[in-house]
Amino acid sequence: MAGIRVDNLRKQFGNFAAVKQSSFTIEHGSFFVMLGPSGCGKTTTLRMIAGLELPTHGRILLDDEDVTFLRASHRDIAFVFQMFALYPHLSVFRNIAYPLRSQGVPRVEVLERVQQTARLLRIEHLLKRGVSGLSGGDRQRVALGRAIVRRPKAFLMDEPLGALDAEFRRLMCGELRQLHDRIGATTVYVTHDQLEAMALADRIAVMNQGVVEQVATPQEIYDRPASMFVADFIGSPPMSFLRFEGVVRPGERTVRINGAALDVPQQHEEAVGQLALGLRPEHVRLADDSPLRGRVFGAEYLGTTQIVTLNTPHGQIKARLPSSVPVGIGDNVGLALRAERLLMFDAASGRALRSALHDGEIGG
Repeated sequence: MAGIRVDNLRKQFGNFAAVKQSSFTIEHGSFFVMLGPSGCGKTTTLRMIAGLELPTHGRILLDDEDVTFLRASHRDIAFVFQMFALYPHLSVFRNIAYPLRSQGVPRVEVLERVQQTARLLRIEHLLKRGVSGLSGGDRQRVALGRAIVRRPKAFLMDEPLGALDAEFRRLMCGELRQLHDRIGATTVYVTHDQLEAMALADRIAVMNQGVVEQVATPQEIYDRPASMFVADFIGSPPMSFLRFEGVVRPGERTVRINGAALDVPQQHEEAVGQLALGLRPEHVRLADDSPLRGRVFGAEYLGTTQIVTLNTPHGQIKARLPSSVPVGIGDNVGLALRAERLLMFDAASGRALRSALHDGEIGG
C-alpha cells in the first residue's frame, strides 16, 4: 500500500471550477474519507486521483511517484463504484478473477488469490453462484473482492454503499472498516453521509463548492470545526449559532450578546463586526437564573434524551436534554452554555476564530 499526496489540484470545466486548489496528504494505510454535499467536487477529486479525469492544474503523487497525467491503468489503483459494475453473465468466482485473468496471472495463482479474497469477505459459499441473484450486500462484497484481489497500492471508493438500504448500509459500514483494518489498505472513500464518514474515517476532508474546508480526524472536525459550513454539516443535530455584532480581542474570556455576558474559552484572535457563537446541542442546559433566554419551539423525543428547539433573539438553537426534563411549547426558559466548549466565528467569512479550545488541552 502507499500514501497519496494532492498538491494544489484544480479542475475546470469551461468557466466552472469543480475543484479549487485542493491540497491534502493521505497517509500510507489510512482510511481517508472525502465528505460533502452533492456537487462539492469530491467525486471529481477522486476521479482525478484514479486517473479517470485529468486535472487542469496541480499534482498527484502515489507512493512519491508523480502520476498526475498517467492513465488509470498505469496507476495501480482499484476503483469500487456505487452501482457495483459487475458482469451479470459471470459467476462470483469469475467476476472476482476477471482482473487477474486480464493481466495474464497463472491459473493456479488466480484460484489461490480468489479463494483467499473470498475467505476475507466471507463469501466462499457464493463463488459458484451467478451475481444476478445475489442481495445488494453480497454484490457489494463481490465488487470489493474484485478490487482486493488485485492487491493494488490504494482503493478508491465512490459512495459504494449508496445503493443499499439502511440496514445493509449499517452492516456493510462496519464490515468495510474491519476489512480495511485486516488488510492494511490505503483507502479513499467518497460519501455525502456524515454518519458513514464519522464511523469509517481515520481522517476526513470536508469539501464545499470545490474547496477543501478542513482535513482532520472525526473528533477534531466535530469538536473544532474550521468553518461555519463544517460546523453546520457535521453533527446530528448540527451546531447552532447565536449571531451578534461586536468585538472580540485576544485574551478575552467573555462576549456580550444582547446585554448578556457569556463565558467563552480564552480568545487568541481579534475580530470586529458580524460574529457568531457556535454551540453543540449537548453543551446547552436549562437554567432559570441565566440571562440568556429562549422560547421552546418544539421537542423531539429520542428515548433517554430529547432534542429541544429554542428560539432566541439571535437565532434558533437546539439543546440535547434528558427526557426527564419537563419542557412545554412556548415556555420561556433560561439557557446555560458549557463555556469551555464554545466556538467563535467570523460570520462574514465563516472562519472559526482560534481560542483555548484549539490548544488541545480541553477534553471532550
